[in-house]
Amino acid sequence: MQAAVRFIFFFTLLILYQTSALAHSGDATGFASIQVQGQIVRYTLTPAPTLKIDAAKLADTINKKITVTADGKPCLAARNTGLTQDFHCDHAPLELSVRDDCMNTLGSSHHVIALITWQGGSQSFSFADQTRVAVIGIKPTTSTTSTVNTSMSVGSFFFLGVEHIVTGYDHLLFLLVLILCGGNLIQLLKIITAFTLAHSITLAAAALNIITLPSVLVEAVIALSIAYVAFENLYPHFAISRRWTISFVFGLMHGFGFSSVLREIGLPQDNLIWSLLNFNLGVEAGQLAAVVLVLPALFWLRKTAWEAKLVRVVSAVVMGVGIALFIERII
Repeated sequence: MQAAVRFIFFFTLLILYQTSALAHSGDATGFASIQVQGQIVRYTLTPAPTLKIDAAKLADTINKKITVTADGKPCLAARNTGLTQDFHCDHAPLELSVRDDCMNTLGSSHHVIALITWQGGSQSFSFADQTRVAVIGIKPTTSTTSTVNTSMSVGSFFFLGVEHIVTGYDHLLFLLVLILCGGNLIQLLKIITAFTLAHSITLAAAALNIITLPSVLVEAVIALSIAYVAFENLYPHFAISRRWTISFVFGLMHGFGFSSVLREIGLPQDNLIWSLLNFNLGVEAGQLAAVVLVLPALFWLRKTAWEAKLVRVVSAVVMGVGIALFIERII
């Protein structure tokens, strides 16, 4: 029982630490599109809104810190337009290597989720301080390989979805406080189902450009949702009976947050629906893994006299973090 208490406490601390690191280092997840078009490799960066750096300096950083090689031969940096950098290779690459050393300028906590695309295929990669080089094997498009490459293109969005939820510490904090006072198993299932249904609706609507909202508004409301649900946990008997409705309402806004990576990188038009579905399934898989990881400890905790006290402490701390994130994002 004490092990369950310690697990929830340290799990919360881990998420809070990551949230704090992202908030105060000026870093969050950035997105990059790397398009291979014959001998041209085009790198386009969409920085996180919280990244505090002059646009000209960021463009210069991309020019100097992103390097591309084709089959071991360096590709020359050519036209640079804002945050888009073109590289000219001697030939269309069969093995492409992209190195990101922007961390040397932007800090070791800087990381970017990239989608590398070429005719008939794609692959996702997460650039971070410890994973600076992406090596991609590019198969020529032929009648015998096009089906395999299309499968790779669609499937890569599943891993992109998993990666997005795992690095989305504000979403994980929301899930934690959401299920912390979730009640019995049936009530928990209602809460999780409502959240899944809601964010799936707005994820699809935003990714398909049916409905779009300003990112500043979305991120601010997501932070507010964390603070509000944490506040409700201080009065659990009032909150549990309608927690699934709160989960659904705020889940709609979290869906807009999930869609940010797809709107920045873009969905392949030839497999648009399947790519969107795979991304959403990846988000669900990451979310389910987080819930499954925490639920056993929660059920053990509810058999102890520690539950009420730990819930209050965790909720109060998370509420403070949510308020701080809200203020930072609206400013």
